[in-house]
Amino acid sequence: MDVTSPISMWYKLRIGTFILAWVFLASCSEQMDPLLQRADNEWVQGRNHSAIKMFNEVLRNNPSGAVAEEALFRLGEIHHFSLNNNSRSLFYFQEVLKINRKGEFGYPAQKYIAEIAEFGLKHYDQAIIEYQNLINKYANKSGHDDHQYRIATIYYKKQNYEQALVELKILLDNYPKSSRAEESKFKTIEILYTLSRCPKAREQYRKFNLEYSDSRFKEDLDFIVASCLEEEGHLQEAYNQFKTLEGHYIYPAILKMKLNGIEKRMKKQR
Repeated sequence: MDVTSPISMWYKLRIGTFILAWVFLASCSEQMDPLLQRADNEWVQGRNHSAIKMFNEVLRNNPSGAVAEEALFRLGEIHHFSLNNNSRSLFYFQEVLKINRKGEFGYPAQKYIAEIAEFGLKHYDQAIIEYQNLINKYANKSGHDDHQYRIATIYYKKQNYEQALVELKILLDNYPKSSRAEESKFKTIEILYTLSRCPKAREQYRKFNLEYSDSRFKEDLDFIVASCLEEEGHLQEAYNQFKTLEGHYIYPAILKMKLNGIEKRMKKQR
């Protein structure tokens, strides 16, 4: 199961929604630099290159301070969302941090840097560093459970399953009420199975069922436990467990293959 797909979908949806939010914020700003506001309006109207010229003019007039931070941040967003230029957008977001990491645009710039490193450039080691920066350098902000989850997921992508387990445990220890808790416990069981630690996976499975009786991961976990039973040679138990998934498992072809394979093995044993 690809647990990154909800994150990827959310990441893409931001491209289509954040401009509307910015229009609202811009309309509420009474003290915005006039040229900065004109540049924003150009961007909202889809005139990207005209907006870039105006933002650069803002920077020439205001090489430092809050106006410069905002101009750099907007240039990063234009290159990221509108021009799909990850390298250039990364440059602008990093410039924001150089001017004022603790300013209004520091935290969102750092978030963009982490997301671009992971999703845009697929520089996974750097992405881990950037997500860790979000946790360590912005302790007063919320959402660190999501950043910790991203770190765990990146280690999973890198097939460093041992470290992924460590990072998931950190998430569950530090953020026990996180909305990511259920998914993290599911991923823990999945990784334990991948590492051939079936007794531990079954132990966690029992705890999971007690805590989340109506979990959206129930069928996937039932499949994992059945697979453990099969690998350990408990063929009849595995067959029965797989059989309960008929009609509602998301991958019926794989389920049928499992059932047929176990049937053949049991016939040979007879």
